[in-house]
Amino acid sequence: MFNPQKLEEIAKQVSDAMPEGVKSLGSEVDRKIKQVLQAQLGKLDMVSREEFDVQTQVLLRTREKLNAMEEKFAELEQKLDANDQVQLEK
Repeated sequence: MFNPQKLEEIAKQVSDAMPEGVKSLGSEVDRKIKQVLQAQLGKLDMVSREEFDVQTQVLLRTREKLNAMEEKFAELEQKLDANDQVQLEK
């Protein structure tokens, strides 16, 4: 779900911002930072970019269908109104 490269990049930025004394702890700090980041990001209610793109396409298709149905409904209303007018004139 999460891009591992992005996690690596964030972990590196956090690591680079640490004081030299903390940096000297090396790989243990990197490992802990990655664990904390993954745990915290896992708690967020997010979707993958791929899923977002798929849902965007579904929404667009749904919007197109809705617009077509609205147009058809308007046409049917006009026909019904015209029929009602004819009936009233008789």
